[in-house]
Amino acid sequence: MGRPDPSGDFAGLRALYINCTLNRSPVLSHTQGLIDRSAALMQRNGVEVDRFRAVDHDIAVGVRPDMTEYGRQSDEWPELLQRVLAADILVLAGPIWLGDNSSVMRHVIERLYGYSGVLNDKGQYAYYGRVGGCLLTGNEDGLKHCAMSILFSLQHIGYTIPPQADAGWIGEVGPGPSYLDPGSGGPENDFTNRNTSFMTYNLMHLAAMLRREGGIPARGNLRSEWDAGCRMENANPEHR
Repeated sequence: MGRPDPSGDFAGLRALYINCTLNRSPVLSHTQGLIDRSAALMQRNGVEVDRFRAVDHDIAVGVRPDMTEYGRQSDEWPELLQRVLAADILVLAGPIWLGDNSSVMRHVIERLYGYSGVLNDKGQYAYYGRVGGCLLTGNEDGLKHCAMSILFSLQHIGYTIPPQADAGWIGEVGPGPSYLDPGSGGPENDFTNRNTSFMTYNLMHLAAMLRREGGIPARGNLRSEWDAGCRMENANPEHR
């Protein structure tokens, strides 16, 4: 999995992996197997790792930070959101079904979206200064399509995406073994392991860079200034 980074630049970073499997714990999750490889590499480099399966929690449907304020009887997302906000790195991971992301993945992205309009202490959108990536498993095609959808969603709500921010494993097209099944070749697949390592290090590198720089500079991206009439590309003489 690689040697620990001798500079110690990653110490103090926190990462969260959300597993969007359809299987509740303790049922086997093939996606968890790939998560564990990436998470172990982060931990070896001093990154604090958190993880959970979304289906193990009562996450209400909706696009508001707390759906109990909109008629739902219960919603664990507000507590889970605190774990999202505590992380410098967010990795969304899940299976491929019918060539697309799982329903659980879309559910999690919708709930992440529900907080994206909140502002941070700089006045930027809440997820600015955080880094995102994704991991995928399946025994059909669709890996790049799923990654494209996830990474677009993450950057759209404010996450910064490093180079090569996705990795995954798919078996032969058609019915066959999944990632952790005996004889699948998944855990030994050099292409998957290389991409997982590159993705993991790129996430750590970019998160450390953002931390050193204090996040994304607050220039030209503040909603309050735009609403007040400030236009970086065209000075407004009426604005004071």
